[in-house]
Amino acid sequence: MTITVDTAKLPTLFNTLRLPTFARLWPDFCSRADKEGWPASRLLATLAELELADRELRRIQRHLAEARLPAGKTLDTFDFALVPTLSKAQVIAVAEGDAWLKAGHNILPFGPPGAGKSHAAAAIGNELVRRGYRVLFTRTTDLVQRLQAARQSLTLTQEIARLDRFDLLIADDLSYVRKDQAETSVLFELISARYERRSIMITANQPFSGWDSIFLDKAMTVAAIDRLVHHATILEMNVESYRRRSAMRAATSISDIAPDPATSMRDNAS
Repeated sequence: MTITVDTAKLPTLFNTLRLPTFARLWPDFCSRADKEGWPASRLLATLAELELADRELRRIQRHLAEARLPAGKTLDTFDFALVPTLSKAQVIAVAEGDAWLKAGHNILPFGPPGAGKSHAAAAIGNELVRRGYRVLFTRTTDLVQRLQAARQSLTLTQEIARLDRFDLLIADDLSYVRKDQAETSVLFELISARYERRSIMITANQPFSGWDSIFLDKAMTVAAIDRLVHHATILEMNVESYRRRSAMRAATSISDIAPDPATSMRDNAS
C-alpha cells in the first residue's frame, strides 16, 4: 500500500499532537538522517527522546514556579559546615523523598532564628520538585490567612482539598503565628486533614513547649503535635545564626582577595 505524505503539513500535525520539540527539530534531524543513512526507527527514537526530555524540563519549570520556593536556596548553596547538628546525609536522604512522602510522613526543622531552617526546607523542596513531586512553600502566617479566608467564605473543606495536590506543603516560620492574631484552628484542621495522607514540613523557632502560644488551647496544641510527630523526622538546627556566620564567611573571603585600601593609597601615591 502506498502512503502519500504532505511534509508541508508536518508542523501543523506536530502542533496538533502537542509535540513542540518534534515541530522545532524535525527539519534538522531529517536532513541529518538523510545524509547519514539513519533507519526510520533511529530518527523516530531520537526525536521521541528529545520530546520527552523537553517535556520533563517544562514540567519541572512549571512546578518550580508553582512551588514559590525562595530563589537560590538549594542544596548546593547550603553550607552544612555552618550547621554541624544537621547531617548532610540525612538531608540528602530526605530530599530523595520516595518513602516518607508516599507514606505521608512529616519533616520538622527546629532551631533559633537565622539557623538556616528556611534555606534547608527550600533546598529539600527544590530537589523534590526536580524528582517529580509537587511542593508548595509558604509562610505559615500567609497559609493561616488563606485558610481563614476560606473558612469565612464557607469553602475551607474545598481549600484543604486543593492543597492535597501538593505532595509536600512547607509551612515556614510557625513561631510567628499567634492565636491572638488569627484563628489558628484552621491550621489544626489542615494538619488533621493531611495526617498520614500528605506530608507537611514545618519550620519553627520554638520547641514544642512553646506552641501553646500558637493554638487556641492546650488540648489542641497536644493534638497538633501528636499528629505531626507521629510519623516525622526532626531536623535539629540549634546553632548560632547561619545567616550571620555565612555573611561573615563571605566577607572574609572578599577581604582575602580585595586589596587593602591603605596599601592601595600608598601605591597610588608612589
